[in-house]
Amino acid sequence: MSMPVAHEERILILAPRGRDAAVIGQVLAGTGTPAQACPNLTGWLDGLRDGAGAALVTEEALEGDLTDLFAWLDAQPAWSDFPFIVLATRQAGRRSERASQRLARLANVVLLERPVNAETLVSAAASALRARRRQYQAREHLLERERAQAQLRLANEDLERRVAERTREVETAHETLAFALDAAGMASWDLDDRTGAARRSPRFDAVFGYGEAGPHWDRESLIAHVVEEDRDIAERAFAATRETGTLDLECRIRRADGQVRWIALRGRVRDEGDTATRIAGILMDRTDQRFTEEALRQAQKMEAIGQLTGGVAHDFNNLLTVIVGGLDMMLRRPEQVERVKRLAEAAMGAARRGEQLTQQLLAFSRRQMLRPQTLNPNRLLLDFKPLAERAAGGAVELAFDLDPAIDPIRIDPAQFEAAVLNLVVNARDAMEGRDGPARIAVTSRNIHLGTSAVADKGVPPGPYVTVSVTDTGSGIPSDALPRVFEPFFTTKEVGKGTGLGLSQVYGFTRSANGFARIESEVGRGTTVSLCFPRSTDPAGEEPGTGPVSALPLRRAGAGETVLLVEDDEPVLAMAVESLEELRYRVVVARNAAEALEHLRGVERIDILFSDVVMPGGMNGSQLAVEAQRLRPGIKVLLTSGYVANLDEGQVIGRGELPVLSKPYRRDELARSLRLVLGGERR
Repeated sequence: MSMPVAHEERILILAPRGRDAAVIGQVLAGTGTPAQACPNLTGWLDGLRDGAGAALVTEEALEGDLTDLFAWLDAQPAWSDFPFIVLATRQAGRRSERASQRLARLANVVLLERPVNAETLVSAAASALRARRRQYQAREHLLERERAQAQLRLANEDLERRVAERTREVETAHETLAFALDAAGMASWDLDDRTGAARRSPRFDAVFGYGEAGPHWDRESLIAHVVEEDRDIAERAFAATRETGTLDLECRIRRADGQVRWIALRGRVRDEGDTATRIAGILMDRTDQRFTEEALRQAQKMEAIGQLTGGVAHDFNNLLTVIVGGLDMMLRRPEQVERVKRLAEAAMGAARRGEQLTQQLLAFSRRQMLRPQTLNPNRLLLDFKPLAERAAGGAVELAFDLDPAIDPIRIDPAQFEAAVLNLVVNARDAMEGRDGPARIAVTSRNIHLGTSAVADKGVPPGPYVTVSVTDTGSGIPSDALPRVFEPFFTTKEVGKGTGLGLSQVYGFTRSANGFARIESEVGRGTTVSLCFPRSTDPAGEEPGTGPVSALPLRRAGAGETVLLVEDDEPVLAMAVESLEELRYRVVVARNAAEALEHLRGVERIDILFSDVVMPGGMNGSQLAVEAQRLRPGIKVLLTSGYVANLDEGQVIGRGELPVLSKPYRRDELARSLRLVLGGERR
C-alpha cells in the first residue's frame, strides 16, 4: 500500500551542526519543495521509514553508527532506489577509504561540495524528486501487475478448487461405495459357464480366504467350497436359475484356512444370443449377520415370552414340583395307601393347571442352534395352539383351518413357532379397540406356484405349503405395505412395537428357501402368508424323552441337616417329605428372615436348600451370600422354576452356586445334594 503523498514528496534534512538545516529548509521552501529537518540520525531514520521523496544529509552527519540505515536500505523493495543528496566539505586530498565506502553504500547519491549556491541545491533536490517519482510509477506498474497476477492466481485457484472439489466428490463417492461394499462383506462376480471364464473383485477371493492369486473359479469350484451339508442347496439354487433367471443362495463355505463362514450369493442371468450361460452378481459375507439374527431371534422369543407369561412360570413350576415329586414317591411306595391317596389328591389338584403350557413356554424360550427338520406343519400348529390361544387373549376367537393332506416342509420348529407367534400377536394388536367380532384364522394349504407367481420372489416355481394368519383388524395402508418387512419399520404407536417382528418372519422364510407375502385392506383386515417349498423327504417326529430309568437313591450321611427355605406350602411339604425319606434332618424356614435366624443359631446345618424367588425383600441368591458370610464353608443348593430378572439371578449367573430346576424328582434332589455336599454315598 502506498504512503500518503505529503510524506512521499518531502525531503528529509539531516544537518545537525550550525544553521545548515534552517538555511537549506528556507531555500527549498522558497521553491515550494516540502522539506523537514530532523534533529538527529535516529529521527532521520524514523522519517525514512515513514516515507520520503529524497534525503539531504551533511557528510559529517554520517560519521556515526549507520547499521540501521544500511539495514533499511537493504530492505527496500525491488522498485526502490532511494536518492540521497550529500553535502560534503571540499577536501584537500582524497577521502578516507571508510568515508568512500559509506558514500558507496548509499548507492544512489548526488555529492555536492560546499559552499553550494541555492540554484544548485534546488536543482539537485528537484532531480532527486523526479527520480523518486519515476520509481513511484514503476511501483504502480509493479503493483498493477501484481494485482493482475493476483486476480489470475485467484481465478486459477478457484478453478483448481472447483476441480479439486469435484475430484474429491467423485473420490468420496467411490470411497463411500467401496467402504459400504467392504463393510457389508460384498464382492462382485461374473461366471460364464460356456467359456469357463470368471471375473471377480479382490474381495471375492478374500471372502474365501485367498490372497491376490486366488484359484480359477467356475461353478464347480465354487460349489466345491460349500460345506458338504449345504451342497444340495447350492446345486438346486444354481439349477433353478434356468427357470427363474436369478440366483439367491445362502449357505456355508469352508475357507482356504479351514474356517466355516456363511455367504450369500445374489445374481442374475445375462442373456447372450440364444443362450443364458453367464451369471453376474454380488457375494456377501453373512457370518456376522447370522450371529446377529440369531441374537435377534432369541430376543424376539424372549419378548414374546414376556408378553405371554410375566411371572407365572414360577407359580406353574411350583405346581409341577408337587405333581412330579408326589407321583415319584407314589411309584416308589405304592403299598402305603393313605400316603398315596394324600399325594395323589395334591398332584391331581395341581395337574389340572397348565403343565403343558408351562413346558411349551420354557421350551419356546430356550436358546438353541437352528435345527431344520422335515416336519408336518399341522402337527407343529396343533401342538402350538394353546400358546397361540394365550397370545391371542380371551376376547379374540382363534380358529385353525388345517388341510389334513398337508405336505411336509423342511424348517426349524423353534423358528416356525416364533414366526407364527409374532403373526398372532400382530393380528391381536391390529384388532384392539375395534368394534365387531375379533377373529384370527390360522390356515395351512398345499399350493402350486407358476413362474409368474414367483417372478419377483427369487424362488423357483413348483409345489409349496402356505401357512397363513388372517385377522379382522384395521388393515395396513397401501403405501406402507412395501415396507412392512423392513427392520424397525412399524405401524404401531411408539412404545408398542420394535418393528423387528415381521423382519424376523421374513428372514426365517428366506432361510427356509421360501418367502413371505402380505395382503391387506384398510378397515377389513390383513393376511400374512408364509410359503415354504414342499419337501420330498417324509415327515419325521422329533425324538421324545423316553422313560427315566430308576436310579439308586443317594441318602444322607449320619445327622446331615438341610435348612429348607420355601414360601409355597405344598412345595414345602413335598420337599420336607422327600428330604426325610432321604434320611436328612430338615430345618424349615418360609422366608429369608426365618432362615437367617437359624443360621445365626448354633444348631447343625450342613446345607442350605432355598428357593430363588421369595417374598420379603431378599431372594435366594442374596440369602446364599449372607449364609456364607454367617457360616463360612456352608454348602448351598438353590432351586427355581423361574428367575424373573437379572438381580435375582446375579449370583447364579456367575456360575458360583448350583441350581436345581423345578420340577425335580426325588432322585434328582438326592443326587444334587450329594454332589454339593462333596460325596457320592448311598
